[in-house]
Amino acid sequence: MNKYTEKIKKNSIIPLDFYQQYDVKKGLRDVNGKGVLAGLTNISAIHSFDDNGDPMAGILEYRAINIKDISEHLKAENRFGFEEITYLLLFGELPTLEELTTFTQELAAKRQLPKDFVRDIILEATSCDIMNSISRSILSLATFDSKASEMTLENVLDQSLCLIANFPLLAIYAYQAYNHYENGKSLYIHYPDENLTTAQNILRLLRPDKQFSDIEAKVLDLALILHMEHGGGNNSTFTTHVVTSSGTDTYASVVASLSSLKGSKHGGANIQVAKMLDNIWENISDPSDEAEISEYLRRILNKEAFDRQGLIYGMGHAIYSVSDPRAEVLKSYVKELAEEKGLHDEYNFYKKIERLAPQVIAQERNMYKGVSANVDFYSGFVYQMLGLPEELYTPLFAIARIVGWSAHRMEEMLNMNKIIRPAYESVLTTKKYKKIEDRNA
Repeated sequence: MNKYTEKIKKNSIIPLDFYQQYDVKKGLRDVNGKGVLAGLTNISAIHSFDDNGDPMAGILEYRAINIKDISEHLKAENRFGFEEITYLLLFGELPTLEELTTFTQELAAKRQLPKDFVRDIILEATSCDIMNSISRSILSLATFDSKASEMTLENVLDQSLCLIANFPLLAIYAYQAYNHYENGKSLYIHYPDENLTTAQNILRLLRPDKQFSDIEAKVLDLALILHMEHGGGNNSTFTTHVVTSSGTDTYASVVASLSSLKGSKHGGANIQVAKMLDNIWENISDPSDEAEISEYLRRILNKEAFDRQGLIYGMGHAIYSVSDPRAEVLKSYVKELAEEKGLHDEYNFYKKIERLAPQVIAQERNMYKGVSANVDFYSGFVYQMLGLPEELYTPLFAIARIVGWSAHRMEEMLNMNKIIRPAYESVLTTKKYKKIEDRNA
């Protein structure tokens, strides 16, 4: 194998200047690592530069509605939002109260797997890689669908809603099976409650006693919303567009996107953040000593500590430079959850790393843009506080992102092989998130 790998290295390297000479991108980034425009979409928009081309605080919009407006209204009204924002992303508009009630009931009705599926498919062959287990389950679900290959929009929508509803079951049952057969723990297969939201059901399915607090479920609900969608140019969503354009079925398309998401440079990054922060905590003598923390971060960056990859995980983004709006939104909820859990020191430690890491990176690297914490930086901490196992960190990302993939798949179906109308320009000041009561007036 060593001889073979040396031959591959010798004959497979493409000179860096070729990318510049022929103006070819390295995947979804340019030669400097900056994200590139990969396509057009009406589903979401990312803004990180002002009209003069100068970096600005990041803005993320779902169907032209600022994600910060969404989170602020949900928090002000103290309610869940996953189902409502799923409706928004899929159908392009916010639902009325009646529409939301009907849609939520439809998702709840679809939240069930075929008879004996858990026993015959999920429990039959366990794996510590829950993402692979989910992929296997999805391909197995295709065999239960008599219209698996039918490409009408109505059928693909129905398939998408079934997958959105059942992703939590596929992920958590796969973990419960692994935890039982591989770790020797008790096996819990709880049924979902049709009267609970997606976030509430996730905690219900996972915990032996099925109990959870309101703030736990609300924070998880927000984390899912923030991970639902992020434009058409991220790796897994771009995969959705590419694979859908080939005419393949929904199940194959979703598995392809899952395979992309599980990579450590995409959906798997939050696991690395949590591991890195634990490693830093264990290897410094005084968590309040900023000089010691900075020195250890410098060692990580120089491949002398942690996993020796030279990366401070959770820092930096291909598009955002000044700030990642998802991290900014999640951070305010993290503080509230940390207070409930009595984890003040850990929260303050995360804040120190968030502030010190960009300084260390600026000192050690020649950066073309600023560096700030991305959503992975705090999502791993949220999952730790919720007592979620690391094996479910990336699957939780998938539970959320299946919504965005589904919206993009249907958008691609409608636009492929047709003249595409110009994508709308998002107007930040004219379209605002409204309360349900206002929409029903």
